[in-house]
Amino acid sequence: MKLTNPLDMHLHLRDTPMLEFVTPYSAKDFRAAVIMPNLIPPLCDLKSLKAYKERIIKASNDSLFTPLMTLFFQNYEAKFLEEARSEIFGIKLYPAGITTNSNNGVSSFDLESLKPTLEVMSALEIPLLIHGETNDFVMDREANFAKIYEKFAKNFPQLKIVMEHITTKTLCKLLKDYENLYATITLHHLILSLDDVIGGKMQPHLFCKPIAKTYEDREALCELAFSGYEKAMFGSDSAPHPKSEKECCGCAAGVFSSPVALSVLAELFEKNSNEANLQKFISNNACAIHKLTFKENKIIELKKEEWEVEESYHQIVPFMAGEKLKFRVSD
Repeated sequence: MKLTNPLDMHLHLRDTPMLEFVTPYSAKDFRAAVIMPNLIPPLCDLKSLKAYKERIIKASNDSLFTPLMTLFFQNYEAKFLEEARSEIFGIKLYPAGITTNSNNGVSSFDLESLKPTLEVMSALEIPLLIHGETNDFVMDREANFAKIYEKFAKNFPQLKIVMEHITTKTLCKLLKDYENLYATITLHHLILSLDDVIGGKMQPHLFCKPIAKTYEDREALCELAFSGYEKAMFGSDSAPHPKSEKECCGCAAGVFSSPVALSVLAELFEKNSNEANLQKFISNNACAIHKLTFKENKIIELKKEEWEVEESYHQIVPFMAGEKLKFRVSD
């Protein structure tokens, strides 16, 4: 199986020293990745963003890996966004306190306060990437955010809005209702339900935000991904945390899937779909949506060769740890 220019449209690399450990796994398998800005402090200025990009490039050790940088959403002035446009892929909006390092996120979704920035983003064609959850009951948070997505989509019809790591059938339906809404889907949400996380003993390395939902929700995600639906893109949301922050009281949210993403996706699509739809999900859809082009292609070959996923990488437990996989990325 061969894939051309695999893209990870939602990736957390953290920062040094963890950045140096985890970046090579993504750089080896992907042509580019959209890098999340929720560092401490968050990326809100160009000097910090450029320095972070340089650290990523240095850690990647791969000339055919492009970090697509994002700023942390706040009310930016038009002049700043005009200057930033050539340096960024998009701007990521986090509701305040909803996930890792998001305390400085948006606390009010009153359109009047957000309007100036969103209008400039529309004019400059800067995509808005959103972690869409409210502070309601945990299983309802994403579905309840649908009204906010609709408000954004209606009031800013020229703004390209990406619903990040969707997990519910509600947002799968919403994706088809508005022309300017798009979505990323993770690997782990194509496989997990809440049963896998807390149905037996608590599985801290499967705990993430948004939390895995019901079987019906998972089936709706799988239908979009396996059909190659043109508005759905792969975004791993690979989010590494050391074992000490996962196997503890107050477990950190995040699944580290970068080392296994392509191998597991190849197996899933062989079983449930086909190679052509995997190519759409892993690259072609995102290229069409965001007008991405590359001067040099990166061809990834996956061969059928059983291998066992390591129990940990640098004290970070990966998704599918200890499991045997059917496909291996060729060196």
